[in-house]
Amino acid sequence: MSEQQDEDRAKESSRRPAGAGNGFSLSGDEQGEVEEKRPPRAAVLHEVIRREGEQELSRGFAALSLSALAAGLSMGFSMLARGLLHRHLAGMPGAFLLESLGYPFGFVVVILARQQLFTEITMTAVLPVMTDPGLRAFSQLLRMWAIVFAGNLVGVALFAWGVLHLDQFDEASQNAFLAIGRELMHNTPWQMFTKGILAGWLIAIMVWLLPAAEGSKILAITLVTYLIALGGFTHIIVGSVETLYLVFAGELAFGDYVTAFALPTLAGNIVGGSLIFALISHAQVRSDTE
Repeated sequence: MSEQQDEDRAKESSRRPAGAGNGFSLSGDEQGEVEEKRPPRAAVLHEVIRREGEQELSRGFAALSLSALAAGLSMGFSMLARGLLHRHLAGMPGAFLLESLGYPFGFVVVILARQQLFTEITMTAVLPVMTDPGLRAFSQLLRMWAIVFAGNLVGVALFAWGVLHLDQFDEASQNAFLAIGRELMHNTPWQMFTKGILAGWLIAIMVWLLPAAEGSKILAITLVTYLIALGGFTHIIVGSVETLYLVFAGELAFGDYVTAFALPTLAGNIVGGSLIFALISHAQVRSDTE
């Protein structure tokens, strides 16, 4: 055998991955394609979300509050889109399945526009605190939650009031908006809480998926939030648009909005997003690292 043949074989062997003798040998370029197509490790997703959370925790009051206000206004379109579909699909077979497609609209706007949504930050802002716990980190978390939650509520209240009083929709559409709010308020406070856990959990799943979704972010957002609508799970921000509309229309007392909807739903969303999914995901990555 010539020296050239030996050299060629040595080069070819160096290109083969370990275990290439099993019949699945790949070239160097093919190995690169495999690495590119592999999904990111859980630790990578965790780090992307954690760093985003750290960035959000360090933002100033004005930036957070204005972004949260914009998010609250944008989330109103979830109620609006679903209500208009409800109005025009009334009586049709499968109308609920189709009208629920309006629910993801506000989420798509908020997330792609990078506005501050309270249930989204129950995941992103919690991971930095879990990674490096301490009084300062926890106080930053509470500060951010308070600013974003208040901004979201102001935004949804303005949207609900405007839809009711600015004379933009006919009576049939207004009745559709009322019907959505009435349906939500059929839940007991306990149901608001337990359904809120599932909604918070699903939003946290969506946040976890987005860094890996790349060009499919809209699809990921739509699928997850569509399931929230189908299951009738309670979301503190979208649900506030629907219930505050009832308040402004005189069908629901503000105190009932707070005690029967807002407090149990808020607690459920935090439990599902922060205490269940975020905690489990962080523990998984920490165990892998150790």
